[in-house]
Amino acid sequence: MFDPIALTRRLVDIESITGNEMPVSIVLEEILRELAEPFGGVVERIPVEPNRDNLFCYFGQSLVTLSTHQDTVPPFIPSSEDDQFIWGRGACDVKGIIAAMLCAGEKLLLEGKRDFGFLFVVGEERNSVGAYHAGRNPRGSQFIINGEPTENRLSLGSKGALRLELTARGKMAHSAYPELGESAIEKLLDAMEKVRKIQLPEHEILGPSTMNIGLISGGRAPNVIPDAAKAELLIRLVEDGDSTVAAIRQACGDTVEVTEVLRIPPVLLGGMDGFDTMVASYTTDIPAFQGAWGQPYLLGPGTIHVAHTSEERIPKKQLLDAVGIYQQMVRTLLERCHPVLK
Repeated sequence: MFDPIALTRRLVDIESITGNEMPVSIVLEEILRELAEPFGGVVERIPVEPNRDNLFCYFGQSLVTLSTHQDTVPPFIPSSEDDQFIWGRGACDVKGIIAAMLCAGEKLLLEGKRDFGFLFVVGEERNSVGAYHAGRNPRGSQFIINGEPTENRLSLGSKGALRLELTARGKMAHSAYPELGESAIEKLLDAMEKVRKIQLPEHEILGPSTMNIGLISGGRAPNVIPDAAKAELLIRLVEDGDSTVAAIRQACGDTVEVTEVLRIPPVLLGGMDGFDTMVASYTTDIPAFQGAWGQPYLLGPGTIHVAHTSEERIPKKQLLDAVGIYQQMVRTLLERCHPVLK
């Protein structure tokens, strides 16, 4: 039988930064085939982009799908462990989750359960390309359990994401004669002062929308009036984003150009009795599936607070608990499917 701790470390020790998922994909395919062979499962490698494939494995029908992503953010950090934690890049986001899902699936098969599957996609950390591809190619799944670190609490929803670029143009001049130029940075700063005062929407379940001014760039030298400046914003959406974009455009007026780079809507998620709950302030692959893989649920061991950091780790207890939690979720959702099967 699979050991979730050993399996987590095995996966963490394979570098799979977004765009280079193939090394971990090869190992996952081997593991899935090892699991599928004695139970009559089917394993499919589904091309998404050159050298980037989703993996789909199912037993009978895939009415309930356990899903997460194969890729991690940089840099690669190999695994280590102590009494409490497994450390390394992907420990909680999301290779520990993959391990827990695989171990849960093995236990379900040994119980005689079928009609569930696994879907491991590429590209979640950048643009969800694997999930969008899966969303265009449904396989009859009625429920999808998406794995992201929620400390084993069931998420009631997840916020969306809106990326905007604010660009100001000016005129270069010698800084000793500012009247001969036009400062793009000053235009951008004036607009940003107004943008920061915008009252962002709130939602009764998802809570407040938040804004991060992540990057500001511009200018050429301290003694040159800057002819260009840009700010990049990421807003965590709790509504469709239309009112937020309109408010930012109004604040920027005619002096600063607003370009929408990315918009992912927020989602409200399925509930289940007996679980502690939370709201995910981050964005997941769930919107990219576009409902094509059934009603979504979001749960996984580990905390998002250490994901993407040099301190990434997953508590061993949460990892082990997640195996049983995923088992119970699949059992419960399969029971909901039974009337359809009859």
